[in-house]
Amino acid sequence: MPALNENFGAPYASKMQPFTSPLGIPCQQPPWGFVAGADLATGRVVWRHRNGTVRDLAPVPLPFRMGVPNLGGPLATAGGVAFLSSTLDYYLRAYDIANGKELWRGRLPAGGQATPMTYEAADGRQFVVVVAGGHGSLGTKAGDDVIAYALPR
Repeated sequence: MPALNENFGAPYASKMQPFTSPLGIPCQQPPWGFVAGADLATGRVVWRHRNGTVRDLAPVPLPFRMGVPNLGGPLATAGGVAFLSSTLDYYLRAYDIANGKELWRGRLPAGGQATPMTYEAADGRQFVVVVAGGHGSLGTKAGDDVIAYALPR
């Protein structure tokens, strides 16, 4: 079973899934997810805002920025941009690390519950790569896409 996590050596297992209504909407009061920036010297949160929409959770695609659950980490570049694809809506987002402003977003064909990566091509061009594979226990659409985005020169 895709959402069953065995505890080897014990007669128990856990089924991991969000606590949702029959419509698939989280039962806790929103917001359900944030993205934040912290000052590593002081530990203080510098900025924080809701991350993600309910577009792919609702029966009708509504782009309300409610802040949705996330699974996956950010990729931070030396240029001060963080990329995040972990929300339950199918987007890769780019954030300004200094202030949290969303700089860009690209639609994914399936859930992007993975941490993006980056590489530099032989000609010096930088790319961000994301796997849109979905996640069984979160109920996001499964896929097998690996997508590379070229960053501006």
